[in-house]
Amino acid sequence: MKIFGHRGAAGLVAENTLKSIAEALKYNVDGIEIDVHKCKSGELIVIHDETLQRTTNSKGKVSEFTLQELKKYRTREGYRIPTLDEVLDFVNAKCTLNIELKGIGTAVPVVELLEKQIKDSKWDYDHFILSSFDHSQLFQIKSRTSAFKLGVLTEKNIPSILKVAETLEAFSVHPPIYSLTKKEVVLAKNKGFKVYTWTVNNPSQIESSKTWKIDGIITDFPNFA
Repeated sequence: MKIFGHRGAAGLVAENTLKSIAEALKYNVDGIEIDVHKCKSGELIVIHDETLQRTTNSKGKVSEFTLQELKKYRTREGYRIPTLDEVLDFVNAKCTLNIELKGIGTAVPVVELLEKQIKDSKWDYDHFILSSFDHSQLFQIKSRTSAFKLGVLTEKNIPSILKVAETLEAFSVHPPIYSLTKKEVVLAKNKGFKVYTWTVNNPSQIESSKTWKIDGIITDFPNFA
């Protein structure tokens, strides 16, 4: 069972920061999950919310600021808001990167950036899983290339997304741990999908995940997991 650090190591250090990612890497995680939005000047910003106020010392929508403007702000803990480029350079293919497409219009720019990185650096297609709750973005990627692994996120149950996953020929399905059942895990695996569940933070959930032969867990506490 693979261990993915959620937004780096969100339970230990400010989420989606290079410091949080460094913390996750300390524990030899198999992968790191991050979120991306596109800012006003077109760069891909690693941040979960579409707005700044929850995690930073500013407010407003990420899409309304240029990169130059965003670089002036800090997280509430004092860290910079990184770009996807910076995260890719920092991780340097040390583990899998699960990139969640949060913002509208992130699918194509993410693919273009990753293709460039694959050409010019240590990264390979197998290093990436591109996931989203917005399944239309996954279909955009599929219409452009079949080279990337696609992960279908859901806040419901696995049966609700099986048709989408099958149409996409997805690599994985990503259901929430709080409603997941062993029967659903068996169903997905029998259909040929990997199962990566979120957000797995307590011992009983970890034990259930192992017993059910879940392929990977996404956790805020990679040290504990």
